[in-house]
Parts: sequence; structure tokens; C-alpha cells
Amino acid sequence: MVVQEFTVDLDKPLVFQVGHLGEAYQEWVHQPIVCKEGPRFFESDFWEFLTRTKWWVIPLIWLPVVCWCISMSVKAGHAPAEIAFMVALGIFIWTLLEYTLHRFLFHIKTKSYWGNTAHYLLHGCHHKHPMDGLRLVFPPAATAILLIPFWNAVSLLATPSTTPSVFGGGLLGYVMYDCTHYYLHHGQPSSALPKDLKKYHLNHHFRIQNKGFGITSSFWDKVFGTLPQAKQA
Repeated sequence: MVVQEFTVDLDKPLVFQVGHLGEAYQEWVHQPIVCKEGPRFFESDFWEFLTRTKWWVIPLIWLPVVCWCISMSVKAGHAPAEIAFMVALGIFIWTLLEYTLHRFLFHIKTKSYWGNTAHYLLHGCHHKHPMDGLRLVFPPAATAILLIPFWNAVSLLATPSTTPSVFGGGLLGYVMYDCTHYYLHHGQPSSALPKDLKKYHLNHHFRIQNKGFGITSSFWDKVFGTLPQAKQA
């Protein structure tokens, strides 16, 4: 008996279809469709709305939170140099978290129905439709939920008066990450550094998808040996 392979209908909401691909999901999701118009995820207009976010919403919502967090450490009596160090530490921690999540969670191998479905929502949709401008940044509602364990983790490592500024630095790192990520897909850089970073990231999407996990920099790729080889002429 020949079992017919499942085929995804791109004209219908995708989220509850992709799980049926089973082991074929990994190959399917890494064959990008380059189109600025993103697919529909859900039949429900409410859930569909929650999956779409304009890039400028990220700094609009989270930068005031960053400032408020830093102000808490200022009120606790810390000097400007101490605040600057703690914020920089938070940004540094975020860069490692950015790399770790991208490498080990966003690129986890799945084949079960719910595993494929969760992966598609988390990151697979971005690899399938890399130019979907409304799904390049993380929805604020989901970010707000994830910030709770991040705050708890920072509070275990820092003192009560330094936790807010370290947390604020980490949140600032996230804002920089999401805005940079959007720019790498839709911006037109004119100087060398952003040009190289854009090339580096698009290389991850279209040439070597199992390397080059850094977004804001290639630092951790160099540290952990996931720096892709340069394309031979």
C-alpha cells in the first residue's frame, strides 16, 4: 500500500497544516518562498492579528520599559559608570541568549504533528517566508510572557538594586536584535558593516542554514565554531 504524501495548500491557513508533513517538514520549511506578502496562519481573525507586528512597535513598547528599569537602579543610588556597566552586561548576556535560542531552539529538528506546528510558529515560518515583513519581529504579547522568566533568572544572579539595570540592558539588547533583524531583511545598507551583516544573515537563510546563528553580530559563531565558510569564487 502506497501512502500519499501530504501537500500543504498555501492558499489556506498554514499553522494546522504543517504538522501533517511529518518527517518531510524539515525539508519543506527550509525551501524559502521569497515574497513580501506573508501567508495566512489562522482562520480566526483574532489569532491572525496577534501574529502580525510592525517593526516600529518593538522600540515603541519596550524602550520606555528599558528606561524605567534603568531608572530603578539609578534611584537605588548607583553611579552612572555602574549603571553603564550593568546595562552593557545585560546586552552582552542577551547576545549569548540570542545565539543560544537561535541555534538550539529555533533550529530544533521536529517531525511530530505538534512539534512541527510549534516550530513553524516559533521560527519555521520565518525560514519559509523570510521576507514577510509583519512576522520578522516577535509579537509583544509573547515577549511580555517570556520576560517573566528572564527577570527571575537575572534576579538570581544580580542584587536587588542591580537587577533592573541588567534586565533593562538585556531588554535593550533584544530591541536592538529585533530592529537589526528587520533591517537585514528589508533595509538597503550603504556602509560596509551593515552590508556585511546583511550578507551574513541572508547566507544563513539561502545557503548554509545550519550555521551563522548570530543576528546582531557573528561573535558567538566564531566562539562556538558555527561560522560558515566564505563562498568560494
